Amino acid sequence: MGKIKIIAFIILAFIIYKVFVAVKNFEVGLDKQVAEVEKMGFEKEDEVIGLMMYLGDDDNLELVEHLLVKNRSKCFQMKEIAEESSNAYYECARIKAMVKEGKILSVIEELEVL
Repeated sequence: MGKIKIIAFIILAFIIYKVFVAVKNFEVGLDKQVAEVEKMGFEKEDEVIGLMMYLGDDDNLELVEHLLVKNRSKCFQMKEIAEESSNAYYECARIKAMVKEGKILSVIEELEVL
């Protein structure tokens, strides 16, 4: 009778393991599908860090170009390089923007200059 209980326990443990693996693979597959949907190019409104380029005189600066940046330190590095080779005014800012495929389509609001 003891051997039957051990075999039943092993079979039950194997079934639980298979269920766990199936659920985990489903979740991983779902994460990959979400990432693919984001790559497909849906526009979304998001708060991001952007490197902003302005042209004009000090009284009348006009936003000409913007670039999505991953983090503050990368933005500051890119700002230094850009200022060395250009006469434009650059700033790193946290902005609310329409984003598609890792690019800023339009700036809705400048939330904070970094």
